[in-house]
Amino acid sequence: MSFLGISGMLYSGASLAQSRIVVAEDSNVFTSMISKRLDELFGIKVDICRNFTDLQDAYETSSQPVALAISNINLPGAENGEALDYLLDLSIPTIVFTSSFQQKVRDQILAKDIVDYIIKDNVFAVEMLAEAVCRFLTNERHHVLIVDDSPTARALLSTRLKRYNFRVSVADSGSKALQILNANPDIGLMVTDYNMPDIDGFELTRRIRSTIGSHALRIIGVSSSTDRLLSARFLKAGGNDFMLRPFIDEEFYCRVNQNLDTLVQIRNARTPAMAG
Repeated sequence: MSFLGISGMLYSGASLAQSRIVVAEDSNVFTSMISKRLDELFGIKVDICRNFTDLQDAYETSSQPVALAISNINLPGAENGEALDYLLDLSIPTIVFTSSFQQKVRDQILAKDIVDYIIKDNVFAVEMLAEAVCRFLTNERHHVLIVDDSPTARALLSTRLKRYNFRVSVADSGSKALQILNANPDIGLMVTDYNMPDIDGFELTRRIRSTIGSHALRIIGVSSSTDRLLSARFLKAGGNDFMLRPFIDEEFYCRVNQNLDTLVQIRNARTPAMAG
């Protein structure tokens, strides 16, 4: 199957039709639009749950595991967010489909380790949701390397990326990162801290670029430094992107997606050219 998302995501590969998706939403309009679009694009037949009892029955009466849930914050019978908590307690990856974007609501749902959230009040809401579904179901094809000497920072970024269904490797130093890259040529994205004791992110990027180009590996640098020229130095060394800490989940995921989308497009463009 092939899919071109609204933000530029390009997927060409195995069918997603066998993925079981549960939609917990009481709006007939949105359930109809979501089920129709996911069927049209991916051949996925979703399970519609219009209230909390339906949701519980959908999980308890089927032996097929749920690959992903799409859930409103509130459902009939679960007016205080119990449906979302139920899904997350079962360790079911969940995309929240909500009409509210108040900061308090945003902070509450992101604290629950959801995959993503989509705002209904958008003419492209269903298309954005379809892309989010495709990303989650196919992110496992991407292998990401995190390089940071801080255990806390490594754990935080690793948790974020695994939540989005990426395959993740971690390195606590620049030298370890080089070893991992050498042993895992399928790594397509590296997220590296700048300040590290053995090899800093700047020098690490320079060494990598002597053998691996941007067509094979995208590199995002991160730093807590206040030096405004740091990003320029990193990009000139061969980096593809740079982010200053602290950054929010949405920004981080967007940058990761953009770089991987670019990588996929480059690979697809090179394949027929090399074949010819």
